[in-house]
Amino acid sequence: MLMNTHEARLDALRQELKARGLDGFVIPISDEHMSEYVGAYAQRLAWLTGFGGSAGTAVVLTDPTLSPAAAMFVDGRYTLQVREQVDGTFYAYESVPQTSPARWLGENAPKGARIGYDAWLHGSKWVEAAQAALSHKGATLVAVDGNPIDAVWQDQPAPSPAPALVHDDALAGVSSKAKRAAVSEWLTARGLDAAVITALDSIAWLLNLRGTDVERTPVALSYVVAYADDTADLYIAEEKATPELRRHLGNAVSVKPREAFVAGLGKLAGKRVAVDPDNAVAAVFETLRAAGAAIVEERDPTILPKAVKNPVEQQGHREAQAIDGVAVTRFLHWLSVEGPKGEVTEMSAADRLHAFRRECGDLRDLSFDTISGAGPNGASPHYRVSEESSLTLVPESVYLVDSGGQYPYGTTDITRTVWIGNGQPPAEVKDRFTRVLKGTIAIDRAVFPKGTNGGQLDVLARQFLWQVGLDYAHGTGHGVGSFLSVHEGPQRIGKPAGGQAGTSQELLAGMILSDEPGYYKAGEYGIRIENLILVEPREFAGSDGEYFGFETLTLVPIERRLVDTALLSPEETAWWNAYHARVLEVIGPQVSGEVKQWLEAQCLPL
Repeated sequence: MLMNTHEARLDALRQELKARGLDGFVIPISDEHMSEYVGAYAQRLAWLTGFGGSAGTAVVLTDPTLSPAAAMFVDGRYTLQVREQVDGTFYAYESVPQTSPARWLGENAPKGARIGYDAWLHGSKWVEAAQAALSHKGATLVAVDGNPIDAVWQDQPAPSPAPALVHDDALAGVSSKAKRAAVSEWLTARGLDAAVITALDSIAWLLNLRGTDVERTPVALSYVVAYADDTADLYIAEEKATPELRRHLGNAVSVKPREAFVAGLGKLAGKRVAVDPDNAVAAVFETLRAAGAAIVEERDPTILPKAVKNPVEQQGHREAQAIDGVAVTRFLHWLSVEGPKGEVTEMSAADRLHAFRRECGDLRDLSFDTISGAGPNGASPHYRVSEESSLTLVPESVYLVDSGGQYPYGTTDITRTVWIGNGQPPAEVKDRFTRVLKGTIAIDRAVFPKGTNGGQLDVLARQFLWQVGLDYAHGTGHGVGSFLSVHEGPQRIGKPAGGQAGTSQELLAGMILSDEPGYYKAGEYGIRIENLILVEPREFAGSDGEYFGFETLTLVPIERRLVDTALLSPEETAWWNAYHARVLEVIGPQVSGEVKQWLEAQCLPL
């Protein structure tokens, strides 16, 4: 029934494309802000194909007799998931970065084809690459007037009407006025008149506002144009701009209807305007060019200041971790009791963990959909559990749970892999788990000079898996926001090859990253251990320069039954013992009874 539904939707789209004189169309997971997570109204790819991941693109050719007539593009995180959710009868499965939608179009689009795209959902770099790929066939890329998916999606949700929320300066650590002044200085230093800011988390950070328009990310749908004179225009739906928000913003921020944004860009004629090509959609560039503005491609001026957490944000994150650690600890104790009974499912486990978070603190939302993967489902790194896919946690098996919470003072993200049951885990599982653990510890213990980037640290996490011919197909670490996006740039830890964004970003004191190596055996199990870490200065007598290390922020016990102690060095064992002593010190006083007894047992030295 599910596939029949998506087959009918694909057919309806092709009829719409044919009526518009288009030979194909490109459907990304994106919105007008190039967000990672998008509102329900923008879930066009999921509606069309059934794919539930957070990164992917489909290309549909209008003629269904072509072979292939459509394709789904995902990276290594979703290799298994896309095959489970998207019908291979209608879509060819393509892997990124080995190929790309642009390259595929260049190889498979008919000669002279007109391929449609929505300029409000793609970046300008993508448009240039796709047009170049099509040109040798005499094919052209055509910006559509209105998305054709919207024309056939009869029950498409409307954008959220929820009001924007004030994020108090006591939580932000720096006032919006001071942040806007810093942007003004940045513009002035570059001889620029204005910056167009379209990333929702950048707007939230700059104006100290939050919202509930996108699940899992506390942002409000809006745009900002910031000027060199400290003023700004906020384009936001009028029902969102409450009197409280207007008072908070003050007279220096003009609140304008969201639908006036295009007209506002048109008024920048003759101005030197900064636009971030990695965050602003092609339509923004096209509108500014048509208006006669001088576009200067620059990184969004809020990106780096947002990534470097101030002392208030750092302390807020520690408080969030202390609360979140209690919730996850209570969950793991519950799982140790209920899991071996063979009645817990992936869905019921995720629901129970959510309940513990609601009970333990001021939880505003999850920071992403919980990855609750039993056995073979855990082998899909970004698996999303559903009623259809939910497995029972089988005794004597591996279970992986990756989850996080949004609290007013911080965003959390933690992964724990546990052994369900009372028996002895297989030697292979313990070996793989311990190699992942060694990678986690190696990143956590790293000390590095100023100027080091995440691409240079990545090998520390992978080396122990590489020693036995193993690896994992995702990054080792991503940036994390302060009651904002759980995946925040510009910093990341990952392989520097392949042009991965963020691996070349210098790591600076105050940045928060995840530390999450893993191992995945298709069809059997997945292993990942994830803590969040804070870049902090390291002082050495006689040092030849500035050095940094990491403060471990996440405080939850790691599954000791899966550790092969013979594989740990004395330094790694000392790390384990010190870490768990810290977990017991912070979390122990907040729990009692059987939970505390369990925690004390988990935190005993190895």
